[in-house]
Amino acid sequence: MSEISSRAQQLEAFDRLLTIMDELREQCPWDRKQTIESLRHLTIEETFELSDAIIDNDLEEIKKELGDILLHIVFYARIGSEKKAFDISTVIDSLCEKLIRRHPHIYGDTKVEDEEAVKQNWEKIKLKEKGNKSVLGGVPRSLPALIKAMRIQEKARGVGFDWEEKHQVWEKVEEEMQEFRAEFNAVDDASIDKDKATGEFGDLLFSLINYARFIDINPEEALEKTNKKFIHRFQYLEEAARKSGKKIEDMSLAEMDVYWNEAKKK
Repeated sequence: MSEISSRAQQLEAFDRLLTIMDELREQCPWDRKQTIESLRHLTIEETFELSDAIIDNDLEEIKKELGDILLHIVFYARIGSEKKAFDISTVIDSLCEKLIRRHPHIYGDTKVEDEEAVKQNWEKIKLKEKGNKSVLGGVPRSLPALIKAMRIQEKARGVGFDWEEKHQVWEKVEEEMQEFRAEFNAVDDASIDKDKATGEFGDLLFSLINYARFIDINPEEALEKTNKKFIHRFQYLEEAARKSGKKIEDMSLAEMDVYWNEAKKK
């Protein structure tokens, strides 16, 4: 465990970063060439790398990835200052003002009972600030569908549009499962209406995400953990097949299952 720096040391470190950013922007051919647009995909990549580190609970790696993202924030601010649009000071000041506005229970006279009331206030204030005609207007269009479903449900809940009891949400899951089964009967080999089945499958996923939210499970995190588990087991299967002198594509499913079950035990 590293020693936590004092506020003065933290400010000194941030000042050092700003100085290095200025030097890189002025002297490094690669850094000079970058634009807000060229950095965009790199920022997205860094965000996913941070997500991986968080899922792995690797605090050292989280520290490194936070540094990479902080570099991008400072980089965007430096470019913004060159365009005379904004700089790191106005970025931070704008953030501070927003945090104060959206926490009237801390910086004002608003009374809240719990976390849920805080979230509802936040969404109402945000809606008023942005001037959106819809509560859902603030959900980024380019979000991955699973995360977007989570945010849509959270925002709807923020204005009181939500189920009241957990069992109601589960009943909805079962209803959607039956509707999907009706469109895609696993026992029946008859052709299906793919468009309609796709719609029903989407409804089923949406309801499952809703239930996960009700029982405080992050569905994105849950699915990613299952992805990692599958990758680990499949790579064990591949390695075991190689050690036994077999090609995985030539193995029967029964042979694969032997190694797969070994991986599960490990």
